[in-house]
Amino acid sequence: MLLVMDVGNSHTVMGLYEGDDLRAHWRVRTGNYHTADEFRVLLGLLFQQEGLELGAVSGFCVSSVAPQLDMALERVSKTVFGVNALMVGPGIKTGIALQCDNPREVGADRIVNAVAGVEEYGVPLIILDFGTATTFDVITSKSQYVGGVIAPGIQISMDALFEKCAKLPRVDISRPAFAIGHNTVDNIRSGLTFGYADLVDGIVRRLTAEMDGEPTVVATGGMAHLIAGIAEGIHHVDPLLALKGLKAVYRRNERGSA
Repeated sequence: MLLVMDVGNSHTVMGLYEGDDLRAHWRVRTGNYHTADEFRVLLGLLFQQEGLELGAVSGFCVSSVAPQLDMALERVSKTVFGVNALMVGPGIKTGIALQCDNPREVGADRIVNAVAGVEEYGVPLIILDFGTATTFDVITSKSQYVGGVIAPGIQISMDALFEKCAKLPRVDISRPAFAIGHNTVDNIRSGLTFGYADLVDGIVRRLTAEMDGEPTVVATGGMAHLIAGIAEGIHHVDPLLALKGLKAVYRRNERGSA
């Protein structure tokens, strides 16, 4: 079986593939530092809950934006699974041409999203990822990744309000009944949800105007369902997009990963 792992700044999403079937998937918090032993214990518990054995893993593919964890993950792959981890980065076959100023700056998470997006939805394409940052990735009709947009994430904005404005409370992020908030909590919720939905629609319009054709717009990440229910420009929500992309990247590089 193939274990795939998308290590983000705030959360790590993992999936276990048996052939083309996603046998199990998990979402956990990303710690600042973990040892190989801690990862082994965590994976062991997750596998145990699903009635699975760590020994069933024959391949391991990782996209990571937390370089301080990469060495521990590579060690886990060798000592627990007996394979070399395939770490998404420069030199890895993806099928996506990076036509931006500095391809090495493009995050591995954005690359695997693009790979899955092209396979699942075709081109041209705009991918939104609602993570710690909200990112917009643009893939042309020639399957070229040409760049995008990075904006502060919804949770970061909520945290900034709470930390910098002494009288504002921390609230759960949900859609209020009306745009006009009649109390402080709904004022904040309206700004976060309707504000981000309009940000999405506005940026998507600007990106579309610079693209060669009408793009399909796909959203992923923790807040994707919430914002997609308000924004008008999102066509699909795919919470497992990164896992699909990791599977596709692994298969393109499978011979050299074992």
